[in-house]
Amino acid sequence: MLTDYHVHLRPDEPGTPAARYFVPANAERYREIATEAGIAELGVSEHIYRFSQALEVWQHPFWQSQATEDLDAYCQFVREQTDLKLGIEADFIPGREDRMGNLLEAREWDYVVGSVHFVRDLAVDMPGDWDVWTTSFDSADKVWRRYFETLGECARSGLFDILAHPDLVKVWGANRPKPDGDLRRFYELAIEGIAESGIAVEVSTAGLRKPVGERYPADGFLELVLEAGCPIALSSDAHVPEHIGWDYPATVQWLADRGVSELAVFDKRVRRLEPIG
Repeated sequence: MLTDYHVHLRPDEPGTPAARYFVPANAERYREIATEAGIAELGVSEHIYRFSQALEVWQHPFWQSQATEDLDAYCQFVREQTDLKLGIEADFIPGREDRMGNLLEAREWDYVVGSVHFVRDLAVDMPGDWDVWTTSFDSADKVWRRYFETLGECARSGLFDILAHPDLVKVWGANRPKPDGDLRRFYELAIEGIAESGIAVEVSTAGLRKPVGERYPADGFLELVLEAGCPIALSSDAHVPEHIGWDYPATVQWLADRGVSELAVFDKRVRRLEPIG
C-alpha cells in the first residue's frame, strides 16, 4: 500500500480559483498519475485558509486575503464527483483550538492534516510581509524553538490525524539562518506532545523540491518519532499532478532502511496500518 494524502488540487499562487481546479477532469489527472506510481490511497487536503469559513477561526491579514471559496462546496465536490479521500490541511493556531475544532467537527473528513506555518503571527515559509526571518525574532534559535514548541502543541491538541511536514522551519535551507549544533534539542521540544498524542507523522517528499533539498522530517527527528511509537503517513504535498508520488521509490527505501514497514491509512478519521507496497 502506498498513500498520498497531502495533495492540493490547485497551486498556491494567485489566480487559481476553485472553479478552474475543482473539476472532475483535474482530479482524474491526479488519479491517473497516482495509479501509474502504484499509489492506491489518494486524498486531497486543500488549505483551510482558502475558504471563507476559516475566518471564523482566525482573522490574520493573509487569511483574509485568501479566504474566497466555500468549504462545503469543496467537500461536496470531492465526495460526489471524485473517488479521492476527503481531507483538509488545517493550521494550528494557538488559542483558537475550540474554533478550529468546531469548524472541523461540522464536516465528515477521512482525515485532517495539521500543520504549523506560523509562529505567533509570522510565517516560517512565506516571504514578504509576514516572514519571520525579517522581523523581531533576532536569532535562528528563537525561531526554531518557538516553531517546535508550537508543533508539540499542535500534536497535543487532538484536532488532527496527521502532522504535516514536521520540520518545515528548515524549508529555506541555506537561504535563512540555521541554529548551530545538534538540532535534536529543538526536536525534543515537540516530541513529548507527539508521543502523547500518538498522531501519525508525515514523511513528506516536498522538501526535496524546496531550497532545503531534503525530506521532512530530518533523520534525527524521524528517529525520535519512531522511538515514540508513532505511525508514519507518506505524502508528496503535491500542488500539481506531476508532483504526485514525488521521489517515492527512494523514499520507500529510505523508510525501510529505518525499519518502517507500515503506513497509516485513514477512512472517516479511523486509522489503520497497512504494509508498505
